[in-house]
Amino acid sequence: MLRNLQNGIVLQSQNISASGARIFQGLQALLPTQAKFQKRFQSSNSNETRDPNTSSEDKSKETSHAQKPIITSRTLQFPVQHTYPRLAWLESMNSLEGNKLGMLDLHPDVFAVYPRIDVLHQNVHWQKVYRHIDYNFEKSRAELRGGGRKPWPQKGLGKARHGSIRSPLWIRGAKAHGPRGPTSYFYMLPRSVRGLGLRVALSCKYAQNDLVVVDSFDIPSSDPEFIAEMADVRFWGYSVLFVDDTDVMPDNIAVSVSGNEGFSLMPSYGLNVYSILKHETLVLTLAALEKIERKLLEEMHSTERQKKFVNTLRPEDFYTKPKEDTRMYRKWTQPLYF
Repeated sequence: MLRNLQNGIVLQSQNISASGARIFQGLQALLPTQAKFQKRFQSSNSNETRDPNTSSEDKSKETSHAQKPIITSRTLQFPVQHTYPRLAWLESMNSLEGNKLGMLDLHPDVFAVYPRIDVLHQNVHWQKVYRHIDYNFEKSRAELRGGGRKPWPQKGLGKARHGSIRSPLWIRGAKAHGPRGPTSYFYMLPRSVRGLGLRVALSCKYAQNDLVVVDSFDIPSSDPEFIAEMADVRFWGYSVLFVDDTDVMPDNIAVSVSGNEGFSLMPSYGLNVYSILKHETLVLTLAALEKIERKLLEEMHSTERQKKFVNTLRPEDFYTKPKEDTRMYRKWTQPLYF
């Protein structure tokens, strides 16, 4: 009975590894801790000596067996003490299905944070509001034209007392305590809340199996249908956010993404909570992953005291047209002395 059960488990594991489907990364919590950290499996044929008399077919089989995914380790800047690193596949984008190049260790303080919905709401609300300016403006009774004459005498007509037809009590009159725009809604979230929001958003994407790590964005074709078909084959959904460590993207992916609605390219310094939640799948390059993880960990462990944000901008800084040079006119308006 037990032997048949073991054989069935082995067959199921072989079928799962043979299929190209992405493995749900949350299941790796069920694996023993010793197998995750202390053992780094490499190809079994990497150190073996090969027979020179082997045929080409055997060599091709050996090379294909040697190119199987291996578990790779990264040197984390802040070592993990309280829990274990999370694991993620490192994929390639050289074909529609792609290849599994290995597995990466992800820092749990960035990719395994408790889901704080309130922090996500604070970040999204801040991103929607801090650039908003309300331009609504209502004139007061002193700014409206007319209304200087008293409409009728104070006494004797039996009417209510009025001093101006531009009073807020009258039709076509002024508005009392109306909006006096432009009004800015700018405010700054604390740096710790912004960093926590990014870590929570990344953790949610990882827990939902919507986080993909690739080696680079080098794709063989610039056809927009190629990247759309790749997202369909790999079950990325209808909206994908590609993040790289630089704002200079390869030509092929820049052209292909621009031809697909819902696909976006973004450098790592522009990553924000709203964009992460807006797209279904988040695709990071390995360089972008390391930079984002390093920045968030540095902010998390920083002891620098944050200073209060002070806006130093003046109204002159928002001028879009250059100031006219009126020195010539001032020269001739001055009295001339002979």
